[in-house]
Amino acid sequence: MAFNSIDFAVFLPIVFILYWFVAKRNLRAQNLLIVMASCFFYGMWDWRFLALILFSTLVDFGVGLGLAQTEKIHRRKLLLWMSVGVNLGFLGFFKYYNFFLDNFLDTFSLLGSPIQANSLNIILPVGISFYTFQTMSYTIDVYRKKLQPTRDFIAFSAFVSFFPQLVAGPIERASNLLPQFFKERVFDQKKAVDGLKQILWGLFKKMVIADNCAQYANTIFNNSEIASGSMLAMGAFFFAFQIYGDFSGYSDIAIGTSRLFGFDLMKNFATPYFSRNIAEFWRRWHISLSTWFRDYVYIPLGGSQVEIWPKVRNIFIIFLVSGFWHGANWTFIVWGALNAVYFLPSLFLGSNRKHLEIVAQGRVLPSFREFLSMLATFSFTTFAWIFFRAENIDHAIRFVGGIFSTSFFTVPNLYAMEGSVTLLVFIFLFLILEWRGRENEYAISELGARSTRVLRWSMYVGFILVINIFGNNSADIEFIYFQF
Repeated sequence: MAFNSIDFAVFLPIVFILYWFVAKRNLRAQNLLIVMASCFFYGMWDWRFLALILFSTLVDFGVGLGLAQTEKIHRRKLLLWMSVGVNLGFLGFFKYYNFFLDNFLDTFSLLGSPIQANSLNIILPVGISFYTFQTMSYTIDVYRKKLQPTRDFIAFSAFVSFFPQLVAGPIERASNLLPQFFKERVFDQKKAVDGLKQILWGLFKKMVIADNCAQYANTIFNNSEIASGSMLAMGAFFFAFQIYGDFSGYSDIAIGTSRLFGFDLMKNFATPYFSRNIAEFWRRWHISLSTWFRDYVYIPLGGSQVEIWPKVRNIFIIFLVSGFWHGANWTFIVWGALNAVYFLPSLFLGSNRKHLEIVAQGRVLPSFREFLSMLATFSFTTFAWIFFRAENIDHAIRFVGGIFSTSFFTVPNLYAMEGSVTLLVFIFLFLILEWRGRENEYAISELGARSTRVLRWSMYVGFILVINIFGNNSADIEFIYFQF
């Protein structure tokens, strides 16, 4: 069930009413309702994979209880590796089995000793990369004694399967989300209204920005052999805003929906395209995943508390694993490697923690130097997105080769793509709104707060009309991160 579907528009009010009026002030009933609603929400894709979530939930719940009952280090390690093995085992089979098999067969063919083996027609469970990492955070934190294990299976099941962020994040830490299932939740009108505003903003990002960008990006990438260099560059540009609008739009809807039920999820995007270097970009892009890798992979490897070359090794490990997490294709690994290379200058110069403050904080416009830094960072990021979007490495190389040809200096024929000029106007207005809200985590909640009621509601109605007029064909375009 997608957030931008009629099904969800019917599902959400029903769950909301049951949650606040039927299960009112009964914490266990509310948690049970969340579990049931989440099962229905996920089952709308494929009910067979509910057994997969249930098995992971049972394993990690049991591992948590087991860790609470022993202090012996070898038993604790055994329990931890049981959780990691089960979760990564499922992820590896469903997501990477055919990738490893195909590469294994290709290697033997190159060596002159071809062998035969059949790949499997495996359906990738929606959101498996997200809920796998989320439930692993629980067992790792319990193992590290940073979190007390729970004995409430219903609350734990609600944490694992919480439907707003089940299939595409944010990847919540158990230490942040799980305790919220044990606190009494009282309806907060302001919080709910803020949530509705964030849902509206997320739908605008998804249906107006991302889905319209997808049409042009797909057309250009699918016909890259006959496109000019300038049009190929526009294709990469459109994809950069497609993936940002799509993924951050999903996160906004997830966060807004959670606020309707009294929960606070972590912020997943913080105006990443205004970053001044790649280090800053990765502090602002898919924050829940980048911090997960930082805390559970990078820091255990030694993080930045080691010599320079081990630091370089750790950076490459993190970005290559991040690339591979996104999919079983060499394009994702190259994308990760490119970002690791981009990161190195900041690491060598010691400036990877330089831009902790928001760009142009307290000022209307950035300085010329800041503008150039943002433009350069966006350009490098967009170049890397080509490999992320391409069908395979060969396609990416030919696409890049087409950009760096003499036809790059021709004027792209945007008028041949009906509506593309209008879309560029929307992207420009979108960037203005993002720029104005870059200093406030909940800026969208305050949109129009200082205006009169008539102007404020006119603005909300305007957003709804724009979404319906310019995003009315987007129900067929799934969220990009469903494939991960």
